[in-house]
Amino acid sequence: MSEHPAQEIAYPGTESQMAQQPRDEMRDYAGGGLLEGKVALVTGGDSGIGRAVCVAFAKEGADVAISYLNEDDDARKTAALVQGAGRRALLLPGNICEQAQWSEIVSRTVEEFGWIDVLVNNAAFQNPVDKPEDLTLEQFRRTFGTNIEATFFVTQAALPHMPEGSSIINTASITGLQGHKQLLDYAATKGAIIALTYSLALALVDRGIRVNAVAPGPVWTPLIPATFPAEKVKGFGSDTPMGRAAQPDEIAPSYVFFASDRLSSYYSGEVLAPVGGQTMPG
Repeated sequence: MSEHPAQEIAYPGTESQMAQQPRDEMRDYAGGGLLEGKVALVTGGDSGIGRAVCVAFAKEGADVAISYLNEDDDARKTAALVQGAGRRALLLPGNICEQAQWSEIVSRTVEEFGWIDVLVNNAAFQNPVDKPEDLTLEQFRRTFGTNIEATFFVTQAALPHMPEGSSIINTASITGLQGHKQLLDYAATKGAIIALTYSLALALVDRGIRVNAVAPGPVWTPLIPATFPAEKVKGFGSDTPMGRAAQPDEIAPSYVFFASDRLSSYYSGEVLAPVGGQTMPG
């Protein structure tokens, strides 16, 4: 069983604030040209899973557009890692809850790179509550706006610029499969993302666009100390069979798999759940 520092940081959280840094730079990852010449747009790409995905994609040969809220230092570091892998990076700050941002990040990506081959809908908001009565309408709308509305409408904006053979990858969560007593609204959005993934896969199969989801278990990212109380942070992930949370570097290869037509050309409407040894029903 591993422990994290009992720490709380201000939302949305940056890696420089964390007493224990995540592994999200894919230092030991060696690409094989699986995404050579491709263009990827990754929301929530500044740190954590998003950063690891951006760097892995770059190491596989893709140029990467990085959408994020306002964590400029983290985003610049991610861009530097992408560029260090020999690929181009585009930074796209802004609140993805705002309607104008949905088309803005797509249009700027297309203006810079010409098209989009891989879309990763990864941006998310969560805030635990002690009981259902504590969940406000304001928080409920913010969670759904970030996690499900943006996922659909960024996808809608991107579709005209995605050629046959493209891939859409949505970040779901184990909470969308099992529920969570403190993350009521977050779990609901992640369940909705899974259903949306199934539906979009059916809607886009004739256009040659694959749609899949990754539903991780607990992953050590800035979002954890930024949203959970210190005592929960300390034992985060210890209830998994492996006794620990995942590092983002361990999750990113799932996204490479779905992004690469060479590896997953027959996969659409699938949910890959890296959950640390937990067995899932169904």
